Amino acid sequence: MAEAAAPAPAAHRWQAVAVLVFGACVIGLSPILVRLTDTGPASAGFWRLLFALPLLAVMTVRTSGPLGRPSKVAALAGVMFALDLGFWHYGIKYTSVTNATVLSNLTPVVVTAFAWIFLKQRPRGLFLVAVAVAITGATLMAAEKGGGPGIDPPLGNALSATTALWYALYLVAIGEGRKNEGASRLMFWSSAVGLPLVLLGALVLREQIIPASAAGWAACIGLGLMHVAGQGSIAWAMGRLPTSTASVVVLVQPVVAGYLGWILFAEAIGPIQALGAAVCLAGVVLAQGASRAKAEVSPSA
Repeated sequence: MAEAAAPAPAAHRWQAVAVLVFGACVIGLSPILVRLTDTGPASAGFWRLLFALPLLAVMTVRTSGPLGRPSKVAALAGVMFALDLGFWHYGIKYTSVTNATVLSNLTPVVVTAFAWIFLKQRPRGLFLVAVAVAITGATLMAAEKGGGPGIDPPLGNALSATTALWYALYLVAIGEGRKNEGASRLMFWSSAVGLPLVLLGALVLREQIIPASAAGWAACIGLGLMHVAGQGSIAWAMGRLPTSTASVVVLVQPVVAGYLGWILFAEAIGPIQALGAAVCLAGVVLAQGASRAKAEVSPSA
């Protein structure tokens, strides 16, 4: 997880996809663990990054040498990730689960538009169809979640929609950073930069910061391990895959979260939600196929 990035040969492309899917599945644990932390929304993000840092530091030193100083792109990724954590957690608090899920999953649209406009990476028509299919699936998954309208829907909707922007910019930053940095170093410094920001947010909002139970502490530690394994795998894979493709593949996260909620908290999965999961996964597979076809046409992809 620490090698300098290089475009993946065709023979290793599926390995990168598999690692990306694994990372997305691990990150799917996030909503479950956040619920168990017994802390405020931003505070859960603080503990997540704090418990991840020692392991990331050891991995970085063992694979890349001294920690050094953060690059500009790593610092940018840290700021974007801190904003993503805060906006996402509070979006869930203020609006319905349906709206929060749908709006935050617009990340592939933002990434694709950003790559097209600023990085001159024009998407294929089939890829745009795949993005639409995947987001439709995520929307169907959210349709049966319910959870009430929320205590302040306009604010929650705005926070959730902005979450898609922050996470998209985080993925773009990680994708650019992986061209010159190893995944472990990039993850360490982005986490170190984001750590004080989420703590500041928790203090300003007067959250419950210290977990109230042993189970809460265990969930916080679990969030740290999840961050290393999940976001670390995503960062590694993004050194070998287009950012736009990665942004669609990580949509397996709500699928995993939905089924874990069903298993652990008896949150029902109706036929529409099950259909949504299938449609979302179909979009992910279609996006990967479209991206691979483009790579076969253009050796530089």
